[in-house]
Amino acid sequence: MFNQIAWLPLCAGVTAVGLVLSFLAFRRRGAAAGMRLAAWSLLPVAAYLTGALSALWTIGATAVGFVTGLVLNPMVWAGVAVAGLAAVLFVVSGVMRGRRLSVGRKKKAAPEPGGKPPVQPVANKTQPSVAPKTPKNDDDFSDIEALLKRRGIS
Repeated sequence: MFNQIAWLPLCAGVTAVGLVLSFLAFRRRGAAAGMRLAAWSLLPVAAYLTGALSALWTIGATAVGFVTGLVLNPMVWAGVAVAGLAAVLFVVSGVMRGRRLSVGRKKKAAPEPGGKPPVQPVANKTQPSVAPKTPKNDDDFSDIEALLKRRGIS
């Protein structure tokens, strides 16, 4: 189908119309708008002269064929439905797993019937026990107490 269309006159016509519009944009909205529209207007002729037009045609035709095949094919929609179901199951299983792990952290699991209870590690009795630390009577606190008493706060 690509070869059945006369591309040179079509591209030249689109470029000519774009250049006229770019001149009008230049006069009304300024040089930046006119130059930007002129740049866009030159692209059809550039695509024809470089041979990129046939590649763009192929890409466009392939994309349109893919989309129409996707929309109109019931087998594809069945595949989309199955993929959606798989995604939902994956998300739900992740939520359920997260809840199970958070419940397991809050309470210890009971041993299974007929199973052995979990073994608790035995403390090493060769290490001496550490005596609890007693607070020190620092001079800093006595200075603060004296200051508070002078101010009438006890």
